Amino acid sequence: MTANTYETGRLNLPFVGHSTFAKSPVCVDWDAIDADVAVLGAPNDMGTQWRSGARFGPRAIREASTLFSFGHAGAYDFEDDILYLTREDLRIVDVGDADIVHTDMQKSNANVEFAVRKLLEKGAFPLVLGGDHAIHAPVIKAFEGRGPIHILHIDAHLDFVDERHGVRYGHGSPLRRASEMDHVVGMTQLGIRNVSSSNRSDYQDAIEAGSKILSVRDVRRLGTEQVLALIPEGVSYYITVDIDGFDPSIAPGTGTPSHGGFLYYEVLEIIKALSKRSKGNIVGMDLVEVAPAYDPAGITAILAAQLLLNSLGYIFHDRRQA
Repeated sequence: MTANTYETGRLNLPFVGHSTFAKSPVCVDWDAIDADVAVLGAPNDMGTQWRSGARFGPRAIREASTLFSFGHAGAYDFEDDILYLTREDLRIVDVGDADIVHTDMQKSNANVEFAVRKLLEKGAFPLVLGGDHAIHAPVIKAFEGRGPIHILHIDAHLDFVDERHGVRYGHGSPLRRASEMDHVVGMTQLGIRNVSSSNRSDYQDAIEAGSKILSVRDVRRLGTEQVLALIPEGVSYYITVDIDGFDPSIAPGTGTPSHGGFLYYEVLEIIKALSKRSKGNIVGMDLVEVAPAYDPAGITAILAAQLLLNSLGYIFHDRRQA
């Protein structure tokens, strides 16, 4: 196994060098991707209805991720007694960002979809950094023909709005748009709560489309094992995480904070359990709505990076065990 890089080379501290995701190599030629995971930024926040700023989320998450890439030969978890994220077992590249055309949501969405399709063609796991949650619609559309896919959705909001004044691709609509796609066969939506979420008809439409909706209090009452039992088996899974699914006491840096949210391990343990049960059959992941302007201590971006890296560790470890 490769030793720590600082034993034979540069120390390469987190504040040194380029802020790629986890200090992974850059691959700007999308036809030459040779990696297990390709990290893509989708810095579009034109779908926001209140505070913008998530367009800078990918940069903030990349910078925060350098904290967890200090030359180590992997990430040892003493509770599991497993070394995750070794260079031999998981190759990550940072492919940069999809091009966003200001004020043109249609073109920007097309560019995001094109980018994700390129990653999938090369056999890489797409890890997409938003941007607001509107970016999920073109991301999941890129999986067309790769179903059946069940979406695990972590969020404070249902995101099942159909149309408002002709707008169908705002950040309140992506799960509705996903439900209309043939390769998406269901959703489990966790953390949905409180005011400013959706109206009664949106909830009814989501349930009719096959969605299982649980609030934060539902999840706490049931526990990880019973939540997992509600997620169908025998399909592939895609995970979409809105950072406002977490409580703003630990994730203030977002445009639409909602009190009463999840704590870190409540979400991570569900992802870990789903990965273990499915033997790592999670085909992609996005994390959205980190807005660094509202995150003065940087803790929201750090939370995002930590969740993503731990999730990758579990998914690719479980794949190797299959």
